[in-house]
Amino acid sequence: MVAAPAFVPTPVSINRLALLGLAAASIEWYDFFLYGVGAALIFPTLFFPTTLPHSVALLASFSTFAVGFVARPVGALAFGHIGDRIGRKSALAVAMVLMGAATTLIACLPSYAAIGVAAPIVLVLLRFLQGLAIGGQWGGAMLLLVESAPQGRRGFYGSVAQAGVPVGVVSANLAFLAVSACTTAEEFAAWGWRIPFVLSVALVGLGIFLHRRIEDTPVYRELLRRRGDAHRPRGSPVLQALREHPREIFQGIGAHIAVNLCFYICITYSIAYGTDVAGLHLPRTLLLSAVIIASVTMAPLLLIGGALSDRFGRRRIYMLGAVLTGISAFFLFALIDKGSLPWVAAGIAGTMGASSLMYGPQAALFGELFRTHVRYSGASVAYQTAAILGGGFAPIVATELTAHFHSTFAVSCYMALACVIAFIAVASMPETSSSEL
Repeated sequence: MVAAPAFVPTPVSINRLALLGLAAASIEWYDFFLYGVGAALIFPTLFFPTTLPHSVALLASFSTFAVGFVARPVGALAFGHIGDRIGRKSALAVAMVLMGAATTLIACLPSYAAIGVAAPIVLVLLRFLQGLAIGGQWGGAMLLLVESAPQGRRGFYGSVAQAGVPVGVVSANLAFLAVSACTTAEEFAAWGWRIPFVLSVALVGLGIFLHRRIEDTPVYRELLRRRGDAHRPRGSPVLQALREHPREIFQGIGAHIAVNLCFYICITYSIAYGTDVAGLHLPRTLLLSAVIIASVTMAPLLLIGGALSDRFGRRRIYMLGAVLTGISAFFLFALIDKGSLPWVAAGIAGTMGASSLMYGPQAALFGELFRTHVRYSGASVAYQTAAILGGGFAPIVATELTAHFHSTFAVSCYMALACVIAFIAVASMPETSSSEL
């Protein structure tokens, strides 16, 4: 039997896919991060009883934030099945429509004062739907590029999808800053915060466009051609991935924990820490601006990390990122404590920039660990399980550690420990940058 010639995408096609993948990931993460900013600044007073102490309401708000992470592995299971059985683009499109609908409904949710306990209950439900959507989005956006990229460029093009994370953070924070600048504090709390959530309805339209106009990846189309409809596999691709790739799934979980944990401490807990926890009472705009600056710094570093992994290998760049991120954790809060924008931005950017050397190559690394027929499921399960273990509870754990030890040193140790786990996990992997998909 003569093997079919490998598909080599033209520069125009892969660049168009890169732009679409970046747009899809950016808007999806914009929606997801809007909730994080709202959980730190608005939701404690809006969706919970005003009789609660602020620290208790903040902890409750962060708990609803964590619900999205609990849902992410469930989304990975559901959308992994769709992505491996029906197609990458179909799974991504459905995830985008679900995210856009859930976020828009959050904008319409009445406050606790209006509907009582139903407010936090519905909020939790909508956050769960967001988690389901993001659980499916990453695998779709990542594979759309990694499986379409030329050999030797998968790291770079995969990092384009990863860049949707900082773009989403910047967009979400800019949206809040813009509305804050155009409204009074009372107007912002009453209705202004809802405007950025309403804008996410655009994600629904983009999801429909993607599903109708874009072909599936050449790697997936080749898989369908070779196995044919008569030999379409039965059963769950997730169970197949667990059966065929248990080691790779555990390695992926260990590798991603540090990225997720340190990232969410930077973009969520640092805001609460600077405004309230540390007694610094820094302006909200200062902290949001620092997160924006750090995210702008992170975006090109992700592309650099992905490109370097094409040249020097995934493992070397990833392990370097783990070491640098672990070191930066011990400078993060000391720089925030200085209280001025340049120092706060430097502290957050240092940690997020170092973690870019892990997150940039991660799309290609995770895609290369798994065989095509279970790649969406295996990569998504590893990524999203790490997300709940690392990022979902990071703000809660950081809040408790700071309250218990009356110091952020324990939080820095918590971040560094996650980096040690990531280093060991990646060190145990084979080098995959030269592998064939």
